[in-house]
Amino acid sequence: MAKDNRVILTCTVCLSRNYSTLRNKQTHTQRLELKKFCKKCGQHTIHKETK
Repeated sequence: MAKDNRVILTCTVCLSRNYSTLRNKQTHTQRLELKKFCKKCGQHTIHKETK
């Protein structure tokens, strides 16, 4: 069984919490960074994992 944990992604521009996803903490030790569309900004921005 995989040990996936739910993480919340926050926009780096407007700091709104838009997305949640799963991440395996054993295989991915670094924080997750994805380029996603922010509904509040209206553009594609980098979203980082929060604590």
